[in-house]
Amino acid sequence: MSKILNEVLSANREYVNNFGDKGDLPMPPGRHFAILTCMDARLDPAKYAGLAEGDAHVIRNAGGRASDDAIRSLVISYKLLGTREWFVIHHSDCGMETFTDDIMRDLLNSSLKTASIDENGWHDCCEGPGSAEGKYIDWLTIKNQEQSVLEDVTRIKSHPLVPSDIPVYGYIYDCKSGRLIEVPAATEAGKAR
Repeated sequence: MSKILNEVLSANREYVNNFGDKGDLPMPPGRHFAILTCMDARLDPAKYAGLAEGDAHVIRNAGGRASDDAIRSLVISYKLLGTREWFVIHHSDCGMETFTDDIMRDLLNSSLKTASIDENGWHDCCEGPGSAEGKYIDWLTIKNQEQSVLEDVTRIKSHPLVPSDIPVYGYIYDCKSGRLIEVPAATEAGKAR
């Protein structure tokens, strides 16, 4: 058994011992909102947004981008589970700013092993095998955080399955201070209509 697996299972046993009445939480989120944010391990939406279990839906992916799958989750969140407000929260110092689609495709084409980065950019550590399948994926990389938040809020608001009366707020989480910084153009684009 790996060290990580052992740690996770041990933590779960401790969690179970203090689980209390959480088994009685209803499926719909109690505070009726959802957050779309990045999978970055430095972000803890429960802490930066003051959440407890059962409060909100948190949808995470690389970059916190409004991918088809993220929008699918948001639509389910309101249509079947009653959320009425959504947040798009990207963050400073995001890894999605460190590469382009072409860089990712080239790295995957040469090797499936973990790459490394230094002052000269991304490098593969090993020889193949690689795969050309990466060329069929839009990696949704980020060039500018404010622009990407605006793009994602706009994409969500203009989606035909999203009702116009759901507000979508746009923010950037500052990894150095923990502060949420509003992207006013995104929040304007995300106003309920």
